[in-house]
Amino acid sequence: MRKVVTTLLAITVTAISFSSVFAAENKDNFWQTPTIHNYGKIHYLPNSAFKPDPTQQYHIVFGLTAAADKPDKVNPSLDHVARTVNLYVAAGVPLKNLHIEAVVYSHATPLVLRDAEYQKQYGVANPNLPLITELEKAGIHLSVCGQAIAEHHFDYGWLDKRITLALSALTTITVLEHQGYTFMML
Repeated sequence: MRKVVTTLLAITVTAISFSSVFAAENKDNFWQTPTIHNYGKIHYLPNSAFKPDPTQQYHIVFGLTAAADKPDKVNPSLDHVARTVNLYVAAGVPLKNLHIEAVVYSHATPLVLRDAEYQKQYGVANPNLPLITELEKAGIHLSVCGQAIAEHHFDYGWLDKRITLALSALTTITVLEHQGYTFMML
């Protein structure tokens, strides 16, 4: 019985110790958004393995297909694009070395709608537009699958002006892969 009590006490002390350290780290900018401000939070690990080489050019095409849990929430896939930018820049890669295209299709399609159209469809302001602004400032491009726009019965004129209308996600991704982009599905 004494061993059980001692073990439980040790576990409790360890748990309290870890939660105290985590709480202290959170107060001291544990999560950061160094480039895409307020989006794509990261916890940078300066002594970690597989850090990007700041002298390399990175060409990445993201496929964004998931919808947000609720229409008033930022699309999590779009937030992961921001996280990617934040991670690369925190590792020392200059923005000029990042060539990122995010292709929106499937259930993610509504995130590219102008605010007025989004409000008509979902009853709330489009929460993705401020993030799209931040990504645009960093030189990140977004395109949308024209086939997905048609499947959702959206008018092509409803797109936010910063979004490129592509023939399809299928052709966009393969064209960019032939140009040396690495495909990442989100």
